Amino acid sequence: MRLRALTLPARCAYNGRVRTRSFDSHMCGRFNLRTPTAQLVEIFGVGDVPRMEARYNIAPTQPIAVVRIENGRRRLALVHWGLIPSWADDPKIGNRMINARAETAATKPAFRSAFKRRRCLVPADGFYEWKKTAGSRKQPYHLTTRDGRPFAMAGLWECWNGKEGDQIESCTILTTAANELVRPLHDRMPVILPPPAWEHWLDPEVEDADELQGLLASLPPDQMQAVPVSTAVNNPKHDTPQCLEPLAEQGTLFGPD
Repeated sequence: MRLRALTLPARCAYNGRVRTRSFDSHMCGRFNLRTPTAQLVEIFGVGDVPRMEARYNIAPTQPIAVVRIENGRRRLALVHWGLIPSWADDPKIGNRMINARAETAATKPAFRSAFKRRRCLVPADGFYEWKKTAGSRKQPYHLTTRDGRPFAMAGLWECWNGKEGDQIESCTILTTAANELVRPLHDRMPVILPPPAWEHWLDPEVEDADELQGLLASLPPDQMQAVPVSTAVNNPKHDTPQCLEPLAEQGTLFGPD
């Protein structure tokens, strides 16, 4: 069995070859993870992991870090972003499954098995969304928690086995209705799980869909902020700190004082 090379440290396998539009209509379609690996190990309670470089503009079809249960312990793994159902004939179907609606994932054929048995956390420091401005222009915004700490988006992972013995592990990020902060930008937002919910979400012994559904609410808007940033993030080939540069003349437009 051949496991496709999706477990290399970040940036090794990208080289800017990303099949995605300049900015995504999905939610969540772009995010970043900059927290040092040592801190992620402590925050998420995982064992030793390979050092990962800071990522400023993570896009669909790239490897992303997930936290899941393996042999009764939390482990961090790098998997393909875009869930490939185990029954799929062509793994390219995953390119259309970077997100799953939290309200229906438990019953959709592509996600229901993973929802029941293969749930994960997707660590992030922030995610991006775009707001339409004059003409066809779109202004990117960087959305984070108010305290600036890394957070966990609810995810599902799956393992696909090809006819030639190759194997791909992949995942999707769950979305829910946008809160009052995100709604001016998009009607959906990623499910951000508070730390007390992590253990229950990851527990493979928990299979009750209604019980799990209760965890998938929008994060309260007073716990988030949105800042307009450089349009460098519009291009997924740009993966540098420039993506996070705030527009000084606008500052933070959303978020309570």
